[in-house]
Amino acid sequence: MNSKTRTLSFIVFSLLAAASIFYTFQIRAEFNFEQFFPDGDPDLVAYYEFIEEFETDDNFLMVAVDRKAGVFDSIFLEKFHDFSKKSKRLPFVKETMSLTKMSYPLKTPFGFATTPVIHLSQPGKYEKNKSRILEDERFAGTLIANDATSILVFLKLDDNVQIDDSRLIMSGMDSLVNTYGFDDYHYLGRPNFQVEFVDLQMREIIMSAVVSALLVTLVMFFIFRRFWGVMVAMISIGLGMIYFTGMLGAAGRPLNIMAALYPVLLIIVGTSDVVHVMSKYIDELKKGATKKAAIGTSIREIGMATLLTSLTTAAGFLTLLTSKIGPIREFGVNSAIGVVIAYITVICFTTALLSLFREDQIIRLSSGKSFWEKPMDWFYRYTRDNSMTVGIGLVVTLAMCGIGISMVSTNYSIAETLPRGKKLTSDYLFFEKNYAGFRPFEIAVTSGDTFSIHDYKVLQEIDKVEQHLNSYDAIGSSQSVTTLYKSMNRAFNGNRLAAYQFPKSESKYRQYKKYLSKMPKSSLDVMVSKNGDKGRISARILDVGSDTIQLIGKRIDDWIAQNTNPEIATFKRTGTGILFDKNEEYVRDSILQGLGLAIAAVSLLMGFLFRNWRMVLISIIPNILPLLIAGALLGFTGIELESGVTIIFAIVFGIAVDDTIHFLSKYKLSRDKGMDLESAMRITFLETGKAICLTSIILFFGFLIMLFSINPPSVRVGLIISVTLASALFSDLFTIPVLIRWFLNDSPKKNPVKQNA
Repeated sequence: MNSKTRTLSFIVFSLLAAASIFYTFQIRAEFNFEQFFPDGDPDLVAYYEFIEEFETDDNFLMVAVDRKAGVFDSIFLEKFHDFSKKSKRLPFVKETMSLTKMSYPLKTPFGFATTPVIHLSQPGKYEKNKSRILEDERFAGTLIANDATSILVFLKLDDNVQIDDSRLIMSGMDSLVNTYGFDDYHYLGRPNFQVEFVDLQMREIIMSAVVSALLVTLVMFFIFRRFWGVMVAMISIGLGMIYFTGMLGAAGRPLNIMAALYPVLLIIVGTSDVVHVMSKYIDELKKGATKKAAIGTSIREIGMATLLTSLTTAAGFLTLLTSKIGPIREFGVNSAIGVVIAYITVICFTTALLSLFREDQIIRLSSGKSFWEKPMDWFYRYTRDNSMTVGIGLVVTLAMCGIGISMVSTNYSIAETLPRGKKLTSDYLFFEKNYAGFRPFEIAVTSGDTFSIHDYKVLQEIDKVEQHLNSYDAIGSSQSVTTLYKSMNRAFNGNRLAAYQFPKSESKYRQYKKYLSKMPKSSLDVMVSKNGDKGRISARILDVGSDTIQLIGKRIDDWIAQNTNPEIATFKRTGTGILFDKNEEYVRDSILQGLGLAIAAVSLLMGFLFRNWRMVLISIIPNILPLLIAGALLGFTGIELESGVTIIFAIVFGIAVDDTIHFLSKYKLSRDKGMDLESAMRITFLETGKAICLTSIILFFGFLIMLFSINPPSVRVGLIISVTLASALFSDLFTIPVLIRWFLNDSPKKNPVKQNA
C-alpha cells in the first residue's frame, strides 16, 4: 500500500470517527412495554380498540409500605394517610386510592351515609376494622397484605407515560416516601420498570464494553506479545465500535433492552476479522514477502473469505426480522449493520495501519507457530485415521440433542428476567407474595345487538364470569361494573360482608341503578364505554408462568363458551398480559422460519463461492449441529424458550458459519494451487486451524463474560452461546475433514501425505 493511499485512508477514517463520536452522544435509551407486543397479531388490533374505549391496563404505580408489627397503629396510619394524600400531587398522577381514604356506603332511613373503612382517630376500632378488611375480597391482597404487615397506595397515571415522565414520577416518589421513615417500601408499576430497565441497559452496556475490551486486550497480548501488535488490533476494533454507535445516533435508533449485547457482539466480531487478517499478514511476512505483497495477499485471500463470513453473519442476524417483536427485529438489523461496519474497518483501515510496522513490531518472531503446529497436526491425523469414530460420535451427539430438545419448555415467568440483587426484583417478588401481582388480566365484554352493558341480563352474565375468575387461586383483584351493584347491595344490607353480591332480583337491580345514576360519571367510564355497548372485567394474575397462564386462559375461554349466552354478551380476553404471552406462540415459528432463510442464504453464498453442491452440503452440516446443541442445552439446563432467547440461534448460526467458510476457503485455495486432498487438508489445519481456534477462544470468553451480568437473560444467552460456539469449533475441526473425504474422495491424489506426517 503506497503512502498516498494510506494517508487518504487515515484522513477518511479520522473524519468518520469524529462524526461518529458526535452522533454517539445523541443516542437515547428507551423501554416501553408496547415494544414487546406481537406486530400483526389480531389480539393486538383488538387491544388497541379496547384502550380507545377505556384506558391502558398498565397505567399505574403501586407503593406498599411495611410495618413489621402490623399496620394498625395510629401513628403509622396517620403517616400513611398523609403520604397517600400527598402522592396525588406528583406529576402525571390522575388519582390515588388507599384504605385510609375509603369509606363504606350505608343506606339509612334518612338516605345514604358513609363510614370509614379505617377509623383513623379511633384506635379502639382498629381490631374490628382489621377483621372486616381482611375478610373483604375487594381489599385483602389488593390494598392490604393478607397478614396486615403492609398497606399500599394505588396511583392511577396518565396513559403511556414515557421514560422522561417516569423519571419525574419516581424521583418525586422517592423524595416523598423517604420523608416518612417507614420500615420499608416497595414499588410496582410502569414508571418503576421503565426507569430501572433503562438504567440497567446503560450499566450493562458500559460493563460489557469495558470487560470485553479488557478481555480482548489480554487475548491480543497473548497472541502477538508486542505493544504495536496489540494496539493495531485494539484501535481497529475500537474504531469499528465507534462507527457503529455513531450510526445508531445518526439514524436515530434508540437503545432498547437488547442493547447490552452490542458491545460484546461487535467487539468479538471485529476481533475475529482482525485476527484472521493479521494472522495471514504475518504468515506472508514469515514466508519472505514484502509488506505490500503481504497486504495484497491478505486482502485477496482472507478479504474474500472474511467478506463471506461477514455476509453470512449478517444474514444470521437478519433472520431475526421474522420475529414479531420490535426490539428483536431492531437488534437483528443493527447487528447486521455492525458486522458490515466491522468488516469495512478491518479491510480498509487495519491493512493500512499494518503497513506502517515491521513484522517484529507486530509479533514476537520466536513464538506462535511451534505452539499451534502440534495440536493442529493431531486434529489432521485423527480425522484422517478415525473417520468412522467421528461419524459414530456425530450420531450419538444428534441423539443426545434430540433428548435435550424434547425437554425444552416455554413456561417462562417475568421474575426470571429481572436483574439479580436489585430492589426492582425484590419489590416484584414482594407483590407476588403479598398482593395480586403485576400481570394484568383483562376481559373485554360486548353486549348483544339488542342489549346494553347496563341491562340486568348482561350484568348477570358478567357476574357469572367474574365469579368464575375468582375460583382461580392465581387470579385476584377483579373488578367490573357489577362491583358497583355489589357494593350497593351491601350498603342496603347493613354493610354485611355476605351481602357483597350481585342483586338476585331485577327489582333490586333497578332500585340500585337509580342511585348509581346519580354517581359521578367518571366512576363508570373506566368500566363501561361511552355508548354503553362495551364493558371490561379487570383483574390481576400471579406470575405462574406463561404456559400456565395460557392454560388458565384457555380453560376460562372454554368455560365462558359453555356457560354464557353469546346473544346477551360476548367475552374476549385482552390486555397487555395476553399480548406478552402471545409472543411465545410465535417463538418456535420465528426460529424455524429465520433459520430456514439463513440456511438458504448461506447455501447460495457457498454455491457462489465453491460452485459445487457437495461443498455446499459440507459447509451446512457442521453448522446445523451447533444449533441442535443450543436447543439441547436449553432443555438440559431448564432455560425456558422465550422471545429473548431466540437471538441465540441467530447469533450461533451467523458466527459459527464463519469458521467453516475460512476453513473451506483455505482448502479450496490450496486445491486450486495444485495440492492433492491430503496436502491441502494439512496446510488448512496448520494455517487456518490456528486462526479459527484463536477466534473461537475469543468468542467463547467474549460471550462468557456475560455471566457477570446481573440480568438473567444476558447470563443465559452468554452461557448458551459460549458453550455452543465452542461446540461449533470442534464440529468444524472434526466433521469438515471427514465430510470432505467422504464426499470428495474421488479427487486424484498428486502428492499423498505420508502416514507418519
